[in-house]
Amino acid sequence: MDDSQTTIIEGRQVINSKLMLPLITGAYLIGGCANSPQPHGAAAAHNAATQTAALNPDVAKAATAAAVKDVIATEQAFAKTMANRDFKAFVTFLSPDAVFFSGTAVRHGPAEVATQWQPYFEGRNAPFSWAPDHVEVLASGKLALSTGPVYQQGKIVGRFNSVWRLEADNSWRIVFDKGEAVCSAKL
Repeated sequence: MDDSQTTIIEGRQVINSKLMLPLITGAYLIGGCANSPQPHGAAAAHNAATQTAALNPDVAKAATAAAVKDVIATEQAFAKTMANRDFKAFVTFLSPDAVFFSGTAVRHGPAEVATQWQPYFEGRNAPFSWAPDHVEVLASGKLALSTGPVYQQGKIVGRFNSVWRLEADNSWRIVFDKGEAVCSAKL
């Protein structure tokens, strides 16, 4: 059964059919998908790398291992700012979204964090130091957790936990930081 009809409109023959609407709709959808905006530059490279990593577990492991090394190096450089008494360098590691916890106080943004930490840089000797002993990076390569001991006069007095984010300029910056005192209970 053919439900199509032919009509003349303004001197043109027009075919009306129940099948035409699905055909036209399908053509527009296919054309729209084929012509959707494609990423370019760094976004295209990242998408290609992500797709390659998803298809090849060895590539994913290598990318994650490289990111772990980058975060370790960044955390070590961040800690070195304290050892070197270089407050200006310290501030460069702070994300615009930085949130630092200190006891019950929470500091939001680089200005508040800098104000809180500036006194730690005032003496000749650093009041404490830290070093990462474990780093995990998400498969996306965009977010990482760094944790390790906090030392005061060579003795472990706490443990830090820092969340780092890979920023648009391809630099790791600290987003969250929280330290905890070491429990002296013996198990």
